[in-house]
Amino acid sequence: MTDLTRLTAAETAAKIAAGEVTAVAVTEAHLARIEAVDEKVHAFLHVDREGALAQARAVDEKRARGEQLGPLAGVPLALKDIFTTEGIPTTVGSKILEGWIPPYDATLTRRLKDADVVILGKTNMDEFAMGSSTENSAYGPTGNPWDLTRIPGGSGGGSSAAIASYEAPLAIGTDTGGSIRQPAAVTGTVGVKPTYGAVSRYGMVAFSSSLDQGGPCARTVLDAALLHEVIAGHDPLDSTSIDAPVPPVVEAARNGDVTGMRIGVVKEFAGEGYQAGVMQRFNESVELLRELGAEIVEISCPSFDKALAAYYLIAPSECSSNLARFDAMRYGLRVGDDGTRSAEEVTALTRAAGFGPEVKRRIMLGTYALSSGYYDAYYGSAQKVRTLITQDFETAFEQVDVLVSPTTPTTAFPIGERADDPMAMYLADLCTIPSNLAGNSAMSLPCGLAPEDGLPVGLQIIAPALADDRLYRVGAAVEAAFTARWGHPLLEEAPSL
Repeated sequence: MTDLTRLTAAETAAKIAAGEVTAVAVTEAHLARIEAVDEKVHAFLHVDREGALAQARAVDEKRARGEQLGPLAGVPLALKDIFTTEGIPTTVGSKILEGWIPPYDATLTRRLKDADVVILGKTNMDEFAMGSSTENSAYGPTGNPWDLTRIPGGSGGGSSAAIASYEAPLAIGTDTGGSIRQPAAVTGTVGVKPTYGAVSRYGMVAFSSSLDQGGPCARTVLDAALLHEVIAGHDPLDSTSIDAPVPPVVEAARNGDVTGMRIGVVKEFAGEGYQAGVMQRFNESVELLRELGAEIVEISCPSFDKALAAYYLIAPSECSSNLARFDAMRYGLRVGDDGTRSAEEVTALTRAAGFGPEVKRRIMLGTYALSSGYYDAYYGSAQKVRTLITQDFETAFEQVDVLVSPTTPTTAFPIGERADDPMAMYLADLCTIPSNLAGNSAMSLPCGLAPEDGLPVGLQIIAPALADDRLYRVGAAVEAAFTARWGHPLLEEAPSL
């Protein structure tokens, strides 16, 4: 029998629906894979073996009764540990929530269960999604399956590593400044940041509320589209949820064709700081799109140069506000409550012990930016830059259908290399941040390996808000062209563990 862990999600669902394999057998194969390799990868913080098998048995029972199964019924998934899961720990990669078991499911979690997707467990992440490398997890770093001494991206490195190491065919990530797309780029997988508000944030632990967005992670464009369709849609429990139809992402992924499309190359996403191999693969991808019938147009978005600075004022400011709720009084860790200390002292001791260095850094930066006398100079100015970036996107999309760029300036860097240099770490999100600030949609998909180190390179596609289907149209065309010429862009070459 074909190794069940090597099938795509679409192939797996088709085999389960046809009765060629049971959902239980598929789940057991992935649980065995996790047991075999995750000690080295450390993609998971919690594996819900009993719960996953129970979900799989329910799918098999439905099929036996002749019930109609959804397009991903029985397919295993790794869930980023930022979404609440009833009865299963949710830590957000932080000691301050160690051992917390939520009493309810996030809307996204509920939609996965309703679609009969099998949730294997919760994946490792940078604490409160603050980081670009998954080194900021309170539970230790995750390794990149291509080279375990290198980072798998962040903050959703656990989700991307789980896919790249064949521990799961699907995963869920969140993207605040690139935390779905950057991990996808450095692990050779597909990651999508949907339009802001397209996927419910209810039950997703907040980092930066105006930027956070959940989205799909997969090994193929079609798999990502199938997952996107399951999790997207209006949610009255989320005040920022968009009440609009989900774009036809699956149809676009099945019929990728860029003939006649105008594709913009962002001039600002090149130059000093970009690895030569990354630019080589990106330029080859642009030429490939031209050969496939697209018109290539150079686009200038001058405000993008200010995006990184604006983001690192807006995101910490919102994090400072959101993380104030972790006060030791309501849930999670409590330190120093021996009857002799005031509530204020217990809160201070708990936050000192529960938050890691990066989280503390961002809380302090955000609190300063919001303080009296500095609000207008810092946070207010950053919001004005955000408006300029949004206007740059609007102008660009009047000229082109989508924009393309490298997803990250470099391939995966060694674990520890940037740990003591926050500015170098923040530059990993240089190309991804503008889309979060504007709220439009974006995708990263593999476009080959960098010649100098043999590590994956990501191609970023950016589309207007609520035009997420364009991502899948272009992504599917690129993926199909790669497959026709060289085999699947990366899967056949991915290292075994």
